[in-house]
Amino acid sequence: MDRLALIKRNTEEIVTHEELEKLLNSGSTPRAYVGYEPSGKIHMGHVLTVNKLIDLQQSGFEITVLLADVHAYLNEKGTMEEVRGTADFNKECFKALGLDQKNTRYVYGSDFQLESDYLLNVLKLGRSITLNRAKRSMDEVSRSADNPMVSQMIYPLMQAVDIAMLNVDVAVGGIDQRKIHMLAREELPGLGFKAPICIHTPILVGLDGNKMSSSSNNFISMDDNEKMVGKKIRKAFCPEGSIINNPVLALFKYHIIPRFNEITIERPEKFGGNLYYPDYEKLEADFGSKNLHPMDLKSAAIDYINRILEPVREKM
Repeated sequence: MDRLALIKRNTEEIVTHEELEKLLNSGSTPRAYVGYEPSGKIHMGHVLTVNKLIDLQQSGFEITVLLADVHAYLNEKGTMEEVRGTADFNKECFKALGLDQKNTRYVYGSDFQLESDYLLNVLKLGRSITLNRAKRSMDEVSRSADNPMVSQMIYPLMQAVDIAMLNVDVAVGGIDQRKIHMLAREELPGLGFKAPICIHTPILVGLDGNKMSSSSNNFISMDDNEKMVGKKIRKAFCPEGSIINNPVLALFKYHIIPRFNEITIERPEKFGGNLYYPDYEKLEADFGSKNLHPMDLKSAAIDYINRILEPVREKM
């Protein structure tokens, strides 16, 4: 897979393709980042952006991971001490998933977001953005969007300034970050900074076929043991032949196949023997035509997801 194809793989949107290609042809070393609010368990939804950072790293990018402890505090996710502890734990998870510290720069928000230059830029940005615009930007990521605190309105302004102060070319995030990233693209040039290129990954459906939710526990978490992973995937929504919003197929598309050169689906000889897939398209086609049974798909997903999580378990 060539450099550009690797970067575009499994993305929902790139703003813009033309700017990305110009950056890749500039001859300089490109820089990308993701900011993670340390507010709870790391799950496979978060790992989607981790995978994209690995793709970018393999494409020659310098990678920065922002552990946004101040953001989490402003978004009412705990005391500064509590969110810093969560950030430390998240960092170890990300390293175990492939973002080794030797090749990835880890930055805590509290290391630079309380400095005078940073805060002055946040205040300057606040002079050019309406309260309604800030609220709309936060709607997708705030847990109390109907009645937000003032601190939560500062959140999108800080996220835009993060991009400027970390001096990155590309901001990576889930598609739920789009409004904040567009705010950064439109407003940062007015402060004398460049507009970032934005790479957005999809939002994964929960294992039950519904929206991911902490209350439903319908996702695979980094602290799930082998038995729990097996239990969750065996119960997952996976109608025979259905490829739309199928969470088990999504595990293969976004997590398993990008990490393994070839996928083996083990089956008894009486059911046709093992199946081998070098890419996702063939696997999806076989499942859609009912040549691949849901239970065989789930069994393979359990095996491969546990392989991915094993380094994380060793760290823990």
